[in-house]
Amino acid sequence: MTTTTLTTSSSTAPAPASTPAPVKDVPAVVDETARLLTEHYVFPEAAEQLALLLRRRLAEGAYDVESAEELSGLVTADLQSVNGDLHLRLKYHPEQVPQGQGEAAEAAMRRKFDTSLGGVPRVELLSGGTALLELAPFLFPLSWSAEPLAAALTLVARAEALVLDLRGNGGGDPDTVAFVCSYLLDERTHLNTMYARVGDRHDQSWTLPHVPGARFGGTKPVYVLAGPHTFSAAEELAYDLQQLGRATVVGESTRGGAHPREGWTVHPNLEATIPVARAVNPVSGTNWEGTGVLPDITCPASDALDRAVALIDG
Repeated sequence: MTTTTLTTSSSTAPAPASTPAPVKDVPAVVDETARLLTEHYVFPEAAEQLALLLRRRLAEGAYDVESAEELSGLVTADLQSVNGDLHLRLKYHPEQVPQGQGEAAEAAMRRKFDTSLGGVPRVELLSGGTALLELAPFLFPLSWSAEPLAAALTLVARAEALVLDLRGNGGGDPDTVAFVCSYLLDERTHLNTMYARVGDRHDQSWTLPHVPGARFGGTKPVYVLAGPHTFSAAEELAYDLQQLGRATVVGESTRGGAHPREGWTVHPNLEATIPVARAVNPVSGTNWEGTGVLPDITCPASDALDRAVALIDG
């Protein structure tokens, strides 16, 4: 059963926190994960290699465990051992994953959305007319986040310079990436292309011709703060702006996950997350998979704000 791209699950009938969820049919879980890989993983050759690896490890007894959490760690390590794809996981959920499509993910995301003020936990005017805008913990689905993002981006539109803090952002919706970029560029701009294996599709992402509120525009300085916790769609936001020459990235290299994924429930507490597409930037012709987004100005992530402000102040 598939779930949404950003998946954090909950349930009305959680297992006790102190009791690890059991897994009674390990072969069925592993076999289903291997099947999903061969059908959906964006890299077919790697998918076949990984499926063979999982089945071989199963036959060797490597997965002879009783806990779903233990199985999650073992299988995830094997999934990421071939090409280092951090979106490939057998993800453990302490609370059971409902069999419906995406209900758990949506409920958990909604809670995080509300407690982070719609993914905009901080908007602040710094010295010298510089605005600080923090987007965290995710770039939530645009259908939810358009209103708070538009309000925040309109508020900072009058600033002399902008610091965009993505250090605590774990990813999210590519449409939200395009929405944010639309406030920072003057002309309609091609940001990214997603190649999807299923259907052999090439889906382009562009900035919007019109946005609600006021644009910051395409000429004033933009500094993006990034670090090892910046992941997935947040990396795309930093990478798109960097490749266009629109922003200076300050901090540390990001985690390096450029392949959008989907999730399938393979056990009440286990979700197989499998990348179904890959990003291709129109400027670089590649993406940030494995390497992360490399900063233009390298410093500890914890010092990135001070460094960016110093660069702006000259």
